[in-house]
Amino acid sequence: MKVFMFHLMPYLYMDLEYKSKWRSPWVVMPNSEYDPVKGHELYNRFLDELEYAAELGLDGVAVNEHHQTAYGLMPSPVVTASALSRRIKKARIAILGNAFGLREHPLTLAEEHAMIDSITGGRLITGMVRGIGAEYHSMGANPALSHDRFHEAHDLVIQAWTRPGPFSFHGKYFNLEYVNPWPRPFQKPHPPIWCPSTGSAETIEWAAHPDRKYVYLQNYSPVKSVARFLNGYREVAQTRYGYEASSEQIGWAAPVYVGPTDEQARDQARVHIESLFNKFLNLTFEMMFPPGYLSFDSAVRMATHKKQIMGSQTVESLIEQGVIICGSPDTVRRTLTDAHRFLGFQSFLALLQFGTLPRDLTEQNIRLFSTEVAPALQALTDREYMGFEDSMKAMAA
Repeated sequence: MKVFMFHLMPYLYMDLEYKSKWRSPWVVMPNSEYDPVKGHELYNRFLDELEYAAELGLDGVAVNEHHQTAYGLMPSPVVTASALSRRIKKARIAILGNAFGLREHPLTLAEEHAMIDSITGGRLITGMVRGIGAEYHSMGANPALSHDRFHEAHDLVIQAWTRPGPFSFHGKYFNLEYVNPWPRPFQKPHPPIWCPSTGSAETIEWAAHPDRKYVYLQNYSPVKSVARFLNGYREVAQTRYGYEASSEQIGWAAPVYVGPTDEQARDQARVHIESLFNKFLNLTFEMMFPPGYLSFDSAVRMATHKKQIMGSQTVESLIEQGVIICGSPDTVRRTLTDAHRFLGFQSFLALLQFGTLPRDLTEQNIRLFSTEVAPALQALTDREYMGFEDSMKAMAA
């Protein structure tokens, strides 16, 4: 298994009592609440934390994209990945992901990803996402067009990376007489593409298609829901497309906190993980999934699964549901090993800084996870996975 540290880069100084003034820290919280001096401190601290994880032997680090929110200070993960590309010498750098379809000119992102891939000598992982509904509010984009724009942007980028230029591209949304990017990616035919998702059926079917077979990455869900989504990917591959999905196509991301003991871990993580789920992740359903963003079936499914993590959560409820993994090194190691046996994922992304977690506890978490937990995970292969059929039976039991 490949093990990554994922970072959201939240604005830790957000007023946690904002609900008396603004309904969400997304889109509507005034940017006058952002202090550039504190932002300078946070950006450099967060980059240090990712570099520390790479130094301790994790296989990669991961960043992502969100707009107009204290939840994550990375409107351009390309900038973050660029800052890491010369400092991290061996680990992979994953952009999970960029919302290519939100851009008027996705070819710009194709060029920037190719630059990072060239700088790192082929260590970039490209994540392609539609972006959640809040991004469409932020960018003034129509969520009902998100699927079509995303798919067309994907096709343009893949052609730009793989076809000799110059050539023309004429689609419904993007029209270019000359597609001829310099540089081209270092990796051939292009960087690996991952699809982080909240679980829409359309994304699962698209990622599993035989032309793509992209890594499908599930996050922020109870472990039983994670099982349904990941097994759903395998089932689509098998029944709709006629092939057996490899565990290399399956990934899971989750907040993780490792403390000296189970009790200390819960006590140290409590206020900070609860701030993530109860404060930073406070979006109305309409803001997260605006009308037109999801099909009716996917909207029903999202409402069923996501309502379990929305609202007033405690560290105990999050641990019980398997939304987070928290405990001593032995407990976290055992929990993730058992989950791998059941789910068969070959990529795991640990969110090791979350909410208001301070520097000292974040560094402890990175150190304990990287030295006491990750080596056991990195040794796991498909030999330990119970298999798709047995996993489906176990889930039904």
